[in-house]
Amino acid sequence: MTQAPLPVVTDAAYLTLHYRLATADGTDIVSTFNANPATLMLGQGQLAPFLEQRLMGLVEGSHEKFVLAAGEAFGERSEEMVQAVSRATLDDNSAPGAQYVVGDLVDFAAPGGGRFAGVLREFTDTGAIFDFNHPLAGKPLVFEVKLISVL
Repeated sequence: MTQAPLPVVTDAAYLTLHYRLATADGTDIVSTFNANPATLMLGQGQLAPFLEQRLMGLVEGSHEKFVLAAGEAFGERSEEMVQAVSRATLDDNSAPGAQYVVGDLVDFAAPGGGRFAGVLREFTDTGAIFDFNHPLAGKPLVFEVKLISVL
């Protein structure tokens, strides 16, 4: 009697898994290993595409660790993403009376109705300087996954 092959992760798989995303020095960004496992469907935006790619082809029961260079994760930092924002633009995107301090993450309206966020780096005479890079841009990461079930 032959045993059925173990299920394999495909681009439309429904998974139950433990996962951990950490900095290269081992600091957890997110981890389910000490909590309930996550249940998700691939291709629905629940995991970043570069993380989903690492899961493709893994079999149920796999426990893997992937080291991701910055360019494979959230990309390299770009100085072009550090931008001056006028006082008027800041006011237009702020709640009345909002007081920001350096380090705050501020949400802005994008053309076409979207939203994007930047970290306030400094105030200037005419506005402020914001860093619109992803907070993890330029950082290598470690992605660990333990597949509990694959449907």
